[in-house]
Amino acid sequence: MIAARNPRAIYFDPRGDEPASESLQAELRALNGKAAVVVRGGYSPYIGVGATVQIPQWLKNSQIRTVASAWRSNLWLYAQSSPYAFRADGRVLPALSADMAGVSGSPDSQFVPDFRINLRKVHIVTPGDLLGPSARKPDFSGKTVIVSRVRNAPDQLFGYFGKRGRYDPVYVDIAAATDIQRSISPTISGFPLLLLFLGLIVAVRRIASGRWRFLAYLGVSVFLVAAPAVAQTFGAFTRTRDAFVAAFVYTAMRLWAKWRRKVRETSQSGLPNFVALVQEKALVEHDIVVGVIARYEEFLASIPGELHGECARQIARRFAVGCGARTIYHGEAGFFAWSEAARPTDQQLEHLEGMRALFAAPLLVGGHMFDTNVHFGLDRNYKLDGQSRVNTALASASEALRDGRPVELFQADRLANAAWELSLLARIDEGMRNGDIWLAYQPQWDYRENRISGAEALIRWNDPVRGPIRPDEFILQAERAGRIDALTYWVLEQAIGAAEEFNAIGRRFQTSINLSAQLVDKPGLVSSMAEIVRRRGIDCRLLTVEVTETASLHDRPAAIRNLRELQAMGFRLSIDDFGTGEASLLYLAELPSDELKIDRQFVSRIVHHERERHIVRSTVKLAHALGQTVVAEGIEDLPTFDLLRKLGCDAGQGYYIGRPETFAQLRSRYTAKGGGLRGTA
Repeated sequence: MIAARNPRAIYFDPRGDEPASESLQAELRALNGKAAVVVRGGYSPYIGVGATVQIPQWLKNSQIRTVASAWRSNLWLYAQSSPYAFRADGRVLPALSADMAGVSGSPDSQFVPDFRINLRKVHIVTPGDLLGPSARKPDFSGKTVIVSRVRNAPDQLFGYFGKRGRYDPVYVDIAAATDIQRSISPTISGFPLLLLFLGLIVAVRRIASGRWRFLAYLGVSVFLVAAPAVAQTFGAFTRTRDAFVAAFVYTAMRLWAKWRRKVRETSQSGLPNFVALVQEKALVEHDIVVGVIARYEEFLASIPGELHGECARQIARRFAVGCGARTIYHGEAGFFAWSEAARPTDQQLEHLEGMRALFAAPLLVGGHMFDTNVHFGLDRNYKLDGQSRVNTALASASEALRDGRPVELFQADRLANAAWELSLLARIDEGMRNGDIWLAYQPQWDYRENRISGAEALIRWNDPVRGPIRPDEFILQAERAGRIDALTYWVLEQAIGAAEEFNAIGRRFQTSINLSAQLVDKPGLVSSMAEIVRRRGIDCRLLTVEVTETASLHDRPAAIRNLRELQAMGFRLSIDDFGTGEASLLYLAELPSDELKIDRQFVSRIVHHERERHIVRSTVKLAHALGQTVVAEGIEDLPTFDLLRKLGCDAGQGYYIGRPETFAQLRSRYTAKGGGLRGTA
């Protein structure tokens, strides 16, 4: 019997809830207070102080004394600490190590193993040495005996600092009991480790080289893990929670800062982007300037991707030389921005125009040459927030690029119209439906027949809130948004109705509509107009299509093809504003046409200026030589009207003949006098 061998204490460590045999239970009861059964908790990481254990059912009503064991481990399942006692089923069970050492404590205090113990010297006795018939009967007098089942599952074994391999937790209990008996393993608070960690971080941040700084951070991380382990190997337990929390917070902050830097910088150039500009505190009382490089993306498409960043940096350096700004911000599509001290408006505009000289020399990037042309947008609305100011400067730069102007200043009064302009297209659709948008007709005088022989349909808009809106304001917006086609087809529908009524009165009446040059080259133009005239059943010869110069032609071959098809359908074609801009000899040579309209800039000066008179006379002769008819615009007085007749002009249009008026007004006058009227100025 075990009692006959007189052990100092004996502990039975079963596997799980497996009850001891009846004979062993009897042996344990016979030892009275010297014997105890070990109840073990789980062995997952972070069990921590105050961990609870469950008492097996077979022990709850037993008279055998019960102790417990459960160890807090790190992520690598290395044993670290254990409480002196455990709460279980309303009872407080002493820890196995503390009970072996004869020390009591509360569940809120903890102890650590002594990792200097040589576990290989722990004497192992087999179960047969205790219970079975054996020749070898060890003497347990004055000794502590633990009867334990061997555990082989990896998650049930612990790592042991300073020792190789994995060990049954009973070895950790023995090492801890030795440490408790000696009372030589100090517990160091986490404050010194926290201070040391913070000091190392401050030192690492002073390292200039990014590579060495990364290696230093790696070293600090290794130290934070290894230092407590080394100290514990020598019997000193260090509380690491504070230092690890600080490391986690610092790492999160560094990752957040790195992410913010990545968001605030472009991916290739490394220059801060417009998000960083918005966050600048120095924007108050500073101008925001946005420069845009024409055809920037086209140039990037022609060079290798690895040169894109260098291209942006070269452009930024030129801007920095010209404006003296320390930081140039890089946006998308060739936009660059900076802030600079405010100057008087005229000086600032002159300064920006002078900066264009910096881009007179071509840009050379990796052997690729790029002719640069820059346009500027300027914002001086100091009372607005940073985001709004950057947006207004961007809008101004885009407008300067689109219109070919060096600098565009965003005036504060434009903000009041921003909401209106942004919803303009929807308002146009609504205006066409409810009658706010309508057609006025300006009569044209036929010199040969001495009568009004036609009229030009001119679009008008009377908004119920803003009143009359100039056509160039909304037509340009419709062109920019690609919605001019809907407006044009609506005009065609209305003009067809007018042409039908005028021609029903009697003599032939020609109705003209304007066709934006932006629409001329569209693939669906001919089919859309053909569908309208087919549905309305109109003779196309009664309609004249005037090609305007509101936007230049982009695809000339397509435009020429469309116009020829319209001409083949019967439409008369007219070149509007002849003599100005691109509506010149080039149009006359390339575009099929039946009529030229001489611009009012020439017509209004022919009475008193001989040069303009010769230009008009030559234009009339040239048009007639090409089989064209000529319409003079801008006739505002009788001398001009009579002189054009002498110069051989075919038709005239202007305030002297008649102002634009509603269809009903023109029909009434035309019906009353049979078209043989001449208006007065």
